[in-house]
Amino acid sequence: MTYYHLGELVHKQAHKNKNKIAIKHQDTGDNWSDLTWGALSEKVMKTAQAMAELGVNPNDNIGIYSQNMSKYLIADFAAYANKAVMVPMYATSSPNQIKYIINDASINLIFVGEQFQYNNAYKVQIESSNLKKLIIFDRNVIMNPEDKTSIYFDDFITTGDNSESLALVQARMRQLKSTDLATIIYTSGTTGEPKGVMLNHSNYLKAFEIHDIRLTELTDKEISMCFLPLTHIFEKAWTYYCLTKGITVAINKEPAKIRQKIKEIRPTLMSNVPRFWEKVYEGVKETIDSSHGLVKWLFKDAVKTGRRHNLDFVNEGKKAPLGIRIKFNLYKHSIYYLIKRIVGIDRGNFFPVAGAPLSDSINEFLQSIDVHIIYGYGLTETTATVSCFTTTGFKIGTVGKVMPDTIVKIGENNEILIKGDTVMSGYYNKPEATKEVFTEDGFFRTGDAGKITDDNELIMTERIKDLYKTSNGKYIAPQMIETRVGEDKYIDQVAVIGDSRKFVSALIVPEYKMLEKYAADQGIAYNNMQDLMNNNQVHDFIFGRIELLQSQFTNYEKIKKFTLLPKPFSVESGDLTNTLKLRRKVILEKYGEVIDSMYKD
Repeated sequence: MTYYHLGELVHKQAHKNKNKIAIKHQDTGDNWSDLTWGALSEKVMKTAQAMAELGVNPNDNIGIYSQNMSKYLIADFAAYANKAVMVPMYATSSPNQIKYIINDASINLIFVGEQFQYNNAYKVQIESSNLKKLIIFDRNVIMNPEDKTSIYFDDFITTGDNSESLALVQARMRQLKSTDLATIIYTSGTTGEPKGVMLNHSNYLKAFEIHDIRLTELTDKEISMCFLPLTHIFEKAWTYYCLTKGITVAINKEPAKIRQKIKEIRPTLMSNVPRFWEKVYEGVKETIDSSHGLVKWLFKDAVKTGRRHNLDFVNEGKKAPLGIRIKFNLYKHSIYYLIKRIVGIDRGNFFPVAGAPLSDSINEFLQSIDVHIIYGYGLTETTATVSCFTTTGFKIGTVGKVMPDTIVKIGENNEILIKGDTVMSGYYNKPEATKEVFTEDGFFRTGDAGKITDDNELIMTERIKDLYKTSNGKYIAPQMIETRVGEDKYIDQVAVIGDSRKFVSALIVPEYKMLEKYAADQGIAYNNMQDLMNNNQVHDFIFGRIELLQSQFTNYEKIKKFTLLPKPFSVESGDLTNTLKLRRKVILEKYGEVIDSMYKD
């Protein structure tokens, strides 16, 4: 297969599949609209001409600060046609967060999505010596009366409709090289200031190639739901890969409505983080647990049968016994189908999952109800995937087999080290940080601890920087504990505490609705959420559930005390990164008094 530079990809696809649907979107209203490859190519070219007319030059850094929408991808591919570099920012980012990126990358042009992004970007523009112009995707945005430089996207793309700008873009497209810098993606900065990861077009092209080798069951008849932010390397690389394959991409604009949108699209593919599947698992388990008699037996037998069929036989390359095959096929067209239909994934081929640890129990359960999860591991610095499950022969407990043409070895402190053509060229404007993150023999230091099996499968154990050492000298892996405890249907979020402490404690955000239902069933009276969190009966109930989940832990790894929080951790409050990882330093400072109280004798 030929892998095209992202600056020409859309036009090459349009030449082959002019009338095939490339993108489904909801940029205006709730109705889904279709963009064919031919229409997409035309819009990308007009946008590229407008950029050239505006004075965008090769190697210029262009910002994009928006939720997912078709115009987002149009701007991306138009910039690549001009040999320019896209610098994405999360739609939820604050003015200070985007200001840092704008100044660090010397951005003078930025595409913004809706009112929230416009307001923040315009505030930065007033204060910035770099930012000169905003281009607004949403026509409903109300501009500041003093804003004399911003322009709506639909008006902007008409400005380059002339022969000179067309000739300039065409000339640039003839000079496209795989060594061109494509994106600068800023990390979330959990332990320090964000770093801009530089990924060349060659990094993306190699990622496409190795995914083709691994994911052989993909065809251009698929439809992929674009749900994660396109700022996230997992979604960005996956969406580009789907478009490279000629797969239709449905762009979900509003994350809060994903459950509704999945049912409307019924995708065959969707990349996602474990949190989504944890919610699916909790919902299905609740249905099973609340059922009775024959229905409950059927649910449990379906899960047991699916586990035997999919994991014990098919995954091992064996043919299941006739009785299991018959039962599996019956359940496949009844119970499995109904569960998947309710979620909206009844047409699912497979679903890539990465970005955080996925509980082995949840992974096994999903595989058992015939939801094909492709679990993997990767980083922004490696253009996403380093390893992932194979179609069959995968091992639960690992993050899959190392990708083709990728070299992984284990260094000091069990650190995972990576070398390959998907590894970044470095951090933007940070030569010292770049030097520190590579070994002398050219391996990228991931900061993650793990090990490799004899079958070249990767087992990730923990973020090295996240490891805690108790005052008793014992090392604690908080993510492992958080993942296990987070399996419980009454628990939403967990932040494990333990560094330099005499025992492990935790801050726990419960599933409020579930806990309120429990309180109602038990006749527990309370005035507000804080009252409920402080209730001794509620505390003992949660503690009992945690104890059962911790049965496999050593004594020093177990949570001995915890505090239930009346408000969840969130991006807006600063507790989470834009990729929903815990900002441990922020949490330790913010909840310092609460934490200290758990260690008072």
